Amino acid sequence: MSIEPSPRALAHTLRARHLSMIALGGVIGAGLLVASSGAIVSAGPAVVLAYAGGGLLVVLVMRMLGEMASVSPETGSFSSYASRFIGHWAGTAVGWLYWWFWSVAVGIEATAAAVIISEWVPALPQWVCALALTVLFLVINLVSVGSFGEFEFWFSSIKVGTIVAFLIVGVLLIAGVIPNGTASLGNLVGEGAGGFMPHGIGGVLAAFLPVVFSMFGAEVATIAAGESMHPRDAVRKAVNSVVARILLFYIGSMLVVVTVLPWDRIQAGVSPFVSVLDAAGFAWAGTAMNVIVVTALLSTLNAALYSSSRMVFSLAQRGGAPRSMTRVSRRGAPSAAILFSAVIGLVCVVLNYTAPDAVFSFLVNSTGGLVIVIWAVIAVSQLRSRRILAGQGIDAAAQEGVSRMWGFPVLNWVVIAALAGLLISMFFAGGQRLVEVTTSAIVTALAVTVGLVLQRRRAVPDQLVEERRARL
Repeated sequence: MSIEPSPRALAHTLRARHLSMIALGGVIGAGLLVASSGAIVSAGPAVVLAYAGGGLLVVLVMRMLGEMASVSPETGSFSSYASRFIGHWAGTAVGWLYWWFWSVAVGIEATAAAVIISEWVPALPQWVCALALTVLFLVINLVSVGSFGEFEFWFSSIKVGTIVAFLIVGVLLIAGVIPNGTASLGNLVGEGAGGFMPHGIGGVLAAFLPVVFSMFGAEVATIAAGESMHPRDAVRKAVNSVVARILLFYIGSMLVVVTVLPWDRIQAGVSPFVSVLDAAGFAWAGTAMNVIVVTALLSTLNAALYSSSRMVFSLAQRGGAPRSMTRVSRRGAPSAAILFSAVIGLVCVVLNYTAPDAVFSFLVNSTGGLVIVIWAVIAVSQLRSRRILAGQGIDAAAQEGVSRMWGFPVLNWVVIAALAGLLISMFFAGGQRLVEVTTSAIVTALAVTVGLVLQRRRAVPDQLVEERRARL
């Protein structure tokens, strides 16, 4: 495939059905399908409160991002808006943090999928499988944005179909249509061990962090909208669908789980979806869920490579990354940025095999708190955006078709305070959370330093131009 320095632009070939399923499936991953068991163990039936609180936080962040994106849809999304409304240094820093998060996620998701696949094919070494999966999706993304969209459409369709089918089975279990000896509203309201909130408010707060982290990925739709045929409409639909997605997929699923089964029968690390289906008498539930989990992991791998490459491409366009990253193939794919992002994923796969307890652990931990930092930057950007746009004669809140932020600016400050509280809670939680927030802080400091250095270098030529003009 030929790669050359662009003035070529990215192809705008993502269709409405692609954007719709990317938006629907963006929040369904292993965090919901498997890791939700840990949240249930921590909070008991009150896990629905953790999911409701986490869902509200995500909805508000997406509403802020949606307002900025519907005014000006861009591939760089929140990184571009941070550059415009906070400063070039902030846009560069958050762009690199986002790129780092998803580039490392490429290796993490490939490794996790390889673990399951190797159980099916014991003769296949895990690291070989992980490398093969990474290379496969590298090729898919290199071909065209349309190929990414098509794969993501089918992956998301499978995930969405699975959740819908699960909810239907759950309702039938609760209604007694499918005979079982466990489903009862008493499980939900806390008539069993420990009541509704068996570990108190502390248990709900402990569940809140993994719940919030599992919802990261909703913003991918706003990035992909920049390569769609109708960007403004795509952004508006994606943002407006967030509420329905949270209610149906997350809160709906958890209501089913903690109503069908007593919370103390859920085992951390074992998919609660499998546990519910076992209660329904479906002996094949474990195997079927493994297939779905692999699908979710591959979907995230695909989206991770896409998101990281588009972010570094946007950074390069704005002077925050090497100019070579703007190279675009004849089919409109940012080939250099895709290759660059895939290299990090490949390195992570190798390090997981050669140094799992040292370097790879550090890489994984370094992404632990970045979700909170990125969302905080979105909140601050949107908080400043209306005043800055108003100074340019643009009333963002009054434009037709704009997904306006609710309760501005009060809810912006509420979100910023909540995010700060999450970081503080991670710090004082100790153990693994302390490691995550510390390593994430190191990576954030490095990214901010890079942003400030690049902003300073960018300012020097501008200053020289002004001095020359003053002499004339």
